[in-house]
Amino acid sequence: MTWSPSEPYNALPLLPPNAEIETKAVLRDTIRARAALASLNEAAKRMPNPLVLVNSISLLEAQASSEIENIVTTTDDLFRYAHDPAAAASPDTKETLSYRAALFAGLEIIARRPLSASTAIEVCTTIHRREMDVRTLPGTYIGNPATHEAIYTPPVGEGVIRDKLSNWSEYLHRDDEIDPLVRMAISHYQFEAIHPFEDGNGRTGRILNVLYLVQAGLLDAPILYLSRYIIRNKNDYYRLLLAVTQDGAWEDWVRFMLRGLEQTAQETLGKIDEIQSLQEAVRQEIRDLTTAGRNSDLLDVLFENPYARIANVIDRCGVSRPTAASWLNALVAGGVLRDLRLGRDRLFINARFLDILARSTPPPRSAEVLF
Repeated sequence: MTWSPSEPYNALPLLPPNAEIETKAVLRDTIRARAALASLNEAAKRMPNPLVLVNSISLLEAQASSEIENIVTTTDDLFRYAHDPAAAASPDTKETLSYRAALFAGLEIIARRPLSASTAIEVCTTIHRREMDVRTLPGTYIGNPATHEAIYTPPVGEGVIRDKLSNWSEYLHRDDEIDPLVRMAISHYQFEAIHPFEDGNGRTGRILNVLYLVQAGLLDAPILYLSRYIIRNKNDYYRLLLAVTQDGAWEDWVRFMLRGLEQTAQETLGKIDEIQSLQEAVRQEIRDLTTAGRNSDLLDVLFENPYARIANVIDRCGVSRPTAASWLNALVAGGVLRDLRLGRDRLFINARFLDILARSTPPPRSAEVLF
């Protein structure tokens, strides 16, 4: 059957692809991506409090992945409402926080059982905060944003979709010599081509990428911020996905994803260095400006979330409210923190940390690949 953008692609080939995937160029890029990921994983493990990175990167990934689907929130709002999503957050902020919740739910799932189609369904359900299952009705297609003409129409029929998801799941655990990073790229294309849900396929697929890397033992925690790379290269991302469907252009697609893994890991390594330097500066400022002395719990409060409340310090540091307030007020007076009124609450903002998290760094030149 010849592929047509306006016809359901029920003939989507099963995995593995009938093509040479691990070319010399792909293998070279795989080595570089694996080295970058290994360096990132080791650097994160050496952090005294890895939650500093896990909490922040998971939120930034949620923000970027949601933005790809035109669900837009600010970094400021995202961190402000991270521990209180039921408050006055915008619908887009709540939707983005649901993505982070889905990522952590997925981690709990793969700790109990291997990644599978049911994992994808549970992740998509958490994103939408309602029960989701595979599509049962026709009519879903991906359209040109300007003309609304079909660019791609995924398979239809519940049985067809479930069969292809089953094949996708089996491929994830296939016992062959394909590198896990290459397998992730291939399976990501396949999941997006199956497009199993009425909505949320892109976000679910990007969470599954991170879950797969954790399950494969390449990451100990969800500290990969791949969606920023996809936003930077959004046109190429969709162009190369479609090129696999149209022309079987697997090499360019796999290399694109490998480059993203390498760049993302290198950029996150840079953020770790900046965060640790700032932590040392703030540690000294705490000693100079407050009576907290060497209380490392206070430092953790200020870096596990850039927005801290007096109650957070009370709970974490085991001190009275007056003591917690005096510490935070002293840090505000010294220019270490900023404070903000939010209704009856008062937030203390680690603005320098927030700036490190929000700042976009240019991609490393050494990772450039031309197609």
